[in-house]
Amino acid sequence: MDRTEKEQIVQNLTQRLADAPATFVADYRGINVEQATQLRRELTQVGVEYQVIKNSLLKLAAQGTPAEGLQPYCAGPTAIALSGSDPVAPAKILSKFAEEIDAFELKAGVLSGKLMSVAEISALAALPSREELLAKALSSMNAPVSNFVGTMAAMPRSLVQVLNAIGQSKAA
Repeated sequence: MDRTEKEQIVQNLTQRLADAPATFVADYRGINVEQATQLRRELTQVGVEYQVIKNSLLKLAAQGTPAEGLQPYCAGPTAIALSGSDPVAPAKILSKFAEEIDAFELKAGVLSGKLMSVAEISALAALPSREELLAKALSSMNAPVSNFVGTMAAMPRSLVQVLNAIGQSKAA
């Protein structure tokens, strides 16, 4: 790879690091091709870009971006995962993968410019997904309306029951 290619890669990676809401770095040493393919497939399905990158290029690209705190973790084999809109999804996948496969090790991450340790990434992975949070919020917003509808429906039902009881008592 010549200098111009490296400069192009650094410029491209700098832009992607600046745009990504969350970035994770991992040591992939020791995973086989099948495991790496499975990881890439799962990450791609949730809109995460995963690639192996040279440490020197990653350090240069991270300068001046929110991912600048990851520079000390650029040692040994390094893979980088750049999240799309949902930072919880890649954290879940990477944490699960690190637990299941001993050879794969999360190093660190950055979420909105804040450096995250492996423990913080695991805590992020324990959060519900964006879809689950939206469903909970929607059900919370819908609860008062459905309770009101239930109360309003109960009034005529109660009236009918009272009138029915009066009618039965008069008939007897």
